[in-house]
Amino acid sequence: MFKRVVVAVVCLPILFWVFYIAPPIVLPIAVSLLSMVGVHEVLWSTGFVKNSMISGLSILLSGVVPFWVYIGQGMRSALVGIFLYFLLVFLIAISSHYTVTMEKMGGSFFFAMLIPYFLSTFVRLDTLPLGKYLILLPLVAAFSSDIFALFGGMAFGKRKLAPELSPKKTVEGAISGWIGSVGGCLIYGVVMQYVFQLEVNYLCLCLYGFLGGPVSQLGDLSFSYIKRQYGLKDFGNIFPGHGGVLDRFDSVIFCAPIIEILIRWLPALG
Repeated sequence: MFKRVVVAVVCLPILFWVFYIAPPIVLPIAVSLLSMVGVHEVLWSTGFVKNSMISGLSILLSGVVPFWVYIGQGMRSALVGIFLYFLLVFLIAISSHYTVTMEKMGGSFFFAMLIPYFLSTFVRLDTLPLGKYLILLPLVAAFSSDIFALFGGMAFGKRKLAPELSPKKTVEGAISGWIGSVGGCLIYGVVMQYVFQLEVNYLCLCLYGFLGGPVSQLGDLSFSYIKRQYGLKDFGNIFPGHGGVLDRFDSVIFCAPIIEILIRWLPALG
């Protein structure tokens, strides 16, 4: 627990600087770096792809996706990039004497697109008219769920939620995380209204937390599913006490897109 607190104390100022102080280009750079580390973790820690050229191309692809999102009109460059990726991947596969299978190629592309595109939610939110006020909402929903699930499970947990995936998770903890996500979003709305004088739709914020909380927990369980398949405890150790990028941001990867969708369809701040 002490290591987790230290990591939070160190990372929060960095997060604040990236979101609110640094030049705009720093945000896609940060998302790109996190994505590349995440893709490296899932491909190498599991041993899923042992071909260094395939994994290298996938890591490179994940690094450029946030910049396609950042430039806004990136379909042409995305077409060129994805075409070159598949061209090179198949050339490597053909010369590999059947050691690179279709499953390896498909899985590599899946993670190389899923992780950076979902994390690029923060890049997309930053471009909205109230982006600076909205950009923290995916983190609020996901981390509120994580924190309340942890302490709720410690205090009240009795029934196992998914013992084969995560032995410590309980039904009571999951419900606590659900409540925590809604509460975190509502508190965020209070701050926006009374500190920054914005119009706030609390019903929409409740919906953000109501959907964001379970989806963030699904993200946690989904990556736990991968770890259990390959007998892993953590994907990495870049964050002491937390593990790797995917261990810390697994819930955010799933929660961020649903919060972005809700923000665009049912805006809570005006």
